[in-house]
Amino acid sequence: MISCQTRVRGSSSRGAAAGARAEWCLGPAPYGAVQPSVRCPGSGSPRSAVGVFQRCSLPGSSGLPLARRRAHVPRCRRRWALLDSEVIGPKSLLAAKSLRAVALPLAHREDGLLLSAASHIRGGKLLQRWSVPLDLQPSRQVAGSGVPRGKGNSSLFAVFVGLSSLGAGAYVFRTLRENKEHYTSRVSTLTGRAQDSQSSPPGTGAASGGTAAAGARPEVPSHVPFLLIGGGTAAFAAARSIRARDPGARVLIVSEDPALPYMRPPLSKELWFSDDPKVTETLRFKQWNGKERSIYFQPPSFYVPVRDLPFVENGGVAVLCGKKVVHMDVRGNTVKLSDGTQISYDKCLIATGGTPRNLPALERAGKDVQRRLTLFRKIEDFKNLEKISREVKSITIIGGGFLGSELACALGRRARTRGLEVIQLFPENGNMGKVLPEYLSNWTTEKVRREGVNVMPNAVVKSVSVSGKRLVIHLKDGRKVETDHIVAAVGLEPNVELAKSAGLEVDSDFGGFRVNAELQARSNIWVAGDAACFYDIKLGRRRVEHHDHAVVSGRLAGENMTGAAKPYWHQSMFWSDLGPNVGYEAIGLVDSSLPTVGVFAKATAKDTPKSATEQSGTGIRSESETEAEASDIHISPSSSPTPQVPKQGEDYGKGVIFYLRDKVVVGIVLWNIFNRMPIARKIIKDGEEHSDLNEVAKLFNIHED
Repeated sequence: MISCQTRVRGSSSRGAAAGARAEWCLGPAPYGAVQPSVRCPGSGSPRSAVGVFQRCSLPGSSGLPLARRRAHVPRCRRRWALLDSEVIGPKSLLAAKSLRAVALPLAHREDGLLLSAASHIRGGKLLQRWSVPLDLQPSRQVAGSGVPRGKGNSSLFAVFVGLSSLGAGAYVFRTLRENKEHYTSRVSTLTGRAQDSQSSPPGTGAASGGTAAAGARPEVPSHVPFLLIGGGTAAFAAARSIRARDPGARVLIVSEDPALPYMRPPLSKELWFSDDPKVTETLRFKQWNGKERSIYFQPPSFYVPVRDLPFVENGGVAVLCGKKVVHMDVRGNTVKLSDGTQISYDKCLIATGGTPRNLPALERAGKDVQRRLTLFRKIEDFKNLEKISREVKSITIIGGGFLGSELACALGRRARTRGLEVIQLFPENGNMGKVLPEYLSNWTTEKVRREGVNVMPNAVVKSVSVSGKRLVIHLKDGRKVETDHIVAAVGLEPNVELAKSAGLEVDSDFGGFRVNAELQARSNIWVAGDAACFYDIKLGRRRVEHHDHAVVSGRLAGENMTGAAKPYWHQSMFWSDLGPNVGYEAIGLVDSSLPTVGVFAKATAKDTPKSATEQSGTGIRSESETEAEASDIHISPSSSPTPQVPKQGEDYGKGVIFYLRDKVVVGIVLWNIFNRMPIARKIIKDGEEHSDLNEVAKLFNIHED
């Protein structure tokens, strides 16, 4: 006689399961009365909080230590399964393994005496199987009671079928538990459709059912797998990248801007040259090559409604417009919106961009001045300034950089046709004075003046006042400028307000969130676009405020959010057009304080931005240049004529300007040379010294007619 006592100890504090006991007396069983059994580990399942402790007693072994008792019964093996989903959870209840464990002992009926007992433990059943050593087994004659073998086989088959059904039921139960949300939503939708189809006229039931189902959904989901903060170029590029790598991904973009994601460069370029009087409504423009396109990346039909994002079958991208993230809890993976709504996330991208800087003199001015001031950045700024340019007689642009010079040329075109006075003033010696070498900056200034703009270099604003219906700008050198409206284009301040609540590091030199080579600020937080301060392995730590950088960094961040783990090595390019006939592209560190070498040649009809867009097929030139790099560069003397720098008074038709640091090229400007950026990118990446930059300039084919 063998006796067995089982104690089940659970980590749960709930009642009767802990300490429940069952005792069995094992003896000869009638032939054919075999009961099913399943496997059991010796000291508890590693996936369960339940531990099963067994003590056995054989004749003469009472009170022996467990090791000696196991030695006393060397072939005693335990197999079990606890079929209680409330105790161990549905994911630990594997029907397939249970069925396999049932089938295995039944296949070895002849190995030994099969005995089992069951104890009800909170609705579950603990099934035991003992394989007793042969010398302790009763004889076959004792075990069999004369019952025909056929009945025993039938009983085995019936038990096997019954337990198979039990295992299948357990599997179905687990599946339904794991998909409870989807199941409940689906049933609710079908029920709503059925009810509405009975109460609505024919043909309207489906639509009404869909509305009823959607009406029960919250306006903003409480959780999203991918949360993108910011609705600019970087965020859209990241969303597209995430969906490319994970077609079923659910991406939510939270944007403070009321508009869907759009490209910013046309706001200061092509839109101003449109002849469509409704351009502020359509926001469609003709590129320099004559092709028309919209400023928006995608139409509204591309996006999923925010409330439907958790329920759409194949995921999608939703945009929550007009909302601002004001607080970020990186430990809890949650954010708080300006209206108090909280959203949790798995992965998050910060692409908050920047805010236009203002001058202290303008900030100190009164409300009358503020009402006549535009900090140019968004679609609404373009619409307002376009309307103002039709109503006032004079507009003054403060700033001589990319944006200020582009707006000056764009408004200068209207100065000739509508009698609008356009004034541009800045503290540098010439337009683009911080970027271009002095001789080229002076030439650019004259070019802008020929566009109808009154350019005032070396002008520092001291104060602004109101005189009658006009604004008066007082300069530090005593000059005064009267105007009707002011546009400030003096740079961008990265939006890093979330750094305080999120505990993220902000770079003290360049501004922006400091990120690693994979654009990560924390383990589940990435940063891209204007707000990212990244480390360039060639040029050191940088922060870039250009369209191409937003595209590339956003796409890379999206890939890394889906597990790509790629470093950021790309040298982003930027471009500026002073109308359809003069433009330049640049890459790397382009700072006029660095030593430069310029190589120029006579321009041809094809050396214009208009011609460049005709060749590339796109007005946003970085879309055709992104990440391209020349595979090999070979510099050797040739018989081609060596380009020379134009003499004083000559036209700078086209050329290459090299920016040097420690005799190594760290930046390149291609003046009226287009579609050659891969060569420039390769030169900077190689980081080699060049004894003759005239030969390097020939790589760009500037001497070709």
